[in-house]
Amino acid sequence: MKAIIPVAGIGTRLRPHTYTQPKVLINVGGKPIIGHILDKIIADGFTEATIVVGHLGDMIRDYIVTNYKIKTNFVNQDEQRGLAHAVSIAMDADKSEPALIILGDTIFDVNLKPVVSGEFSSIGVKSVEDPRRFGVVEINDGIVTSLVEKPENPKTNLAIVGLYWIKNMSLLHECINDLMKMDKRTKGEYQLTDALQLMVNRGEKITTFQVDGWYDCGKPETILATNRVLLERKSHYREKKGVCFEPPIFVEDDVNIRNSIIGPYVTVSKGVKISNSIIKNSIIGEEAIVENIIIENSLIGNRAVIQGSVKQINIGDSSEYHS
Repeated sequence: MKAIIPVAGIGTRLRPHTYTQPKVLINVGGKPIIGHILDKIIADGFTEATIVVGHLGDMIRDYIVTNYKIKTNFVNQDEQRGLAHAVSIAMDADKSEPALIILGDTIFDVNLKPVVSGEFSSIGVKSVEDPRRFGVVEINDGIVTSLVEKPENPKTNLAIVGLYWIKNMSLLHECINDLMKMDKRTKGEYQLTDALQLMVNRGEKITTFQVDGWYDCGKPETILATNRVLLERKSHYREKKGVCFEPPIFVEDDVNIRNSIIGPYVTVSKGVKISNSIIKNSIIGEEAIVENIIIENSLIGNRAVIQGSVKQINIGDSSEYHS
């Protein structure tokens, strides 16, 4: 089975971190976002993935090739023209096989096996309080009747969560092409939601499946919230003299921590040095140095150096903060 994973987005809401690394390589709960996605689809029987890359795409390619054996194809989206455009360039010459489309900034926990064995295409959904931020669907007797991208006045609270099992990839390709020929854009981009609506208009039956385990990684606050959820499932650390660990936490083995309190809800990446500090509800990037400080609710970039008195900080790669 095939999966298409678009990860070409620039990740503006996660700056300064995404100036120097792709969003999908941010460590959440002990591994990069893309690692969580690949682990899940491999466990559900997927054997091939097409990754749509753009901004800092070589870093994504290097990580996947180094850490995974799944058959992987990489295609470049040189211009950000929307999710529908990203999917269209990911389609190969053979469009007869179904495919799973997964947004690259979403970690999910759902059993996909019943979905891929179903009769129809199916879209992952979840009820949300404010559906205006998402694509939403309306259904009748279990079949999708309408899809709207980020509506001002949504008629339903069923948000599309970024998982699409498409049985008729040939029709999807046709609808995306027609979308671009009509130059129909929503929010300035060619949206997959609009292409799926064209499929529905042409008689394609699409169902939905509930995704309760859906974890957004689009903003610093949602990344920290997702980090907490993942750490609740799996904690990892080795006791160190002079260090108080308060799980749930994930601490790589090759770190140097002295005279500090770590946790709860902290991810510490490889090569980190921490001394005389208290850290809560935060993610510390690779090879960062944290000294003489109390922090919480913070994202610390790779190779960043922070020293001194601060309560909350969002600092990118190779940056320094002293007080």
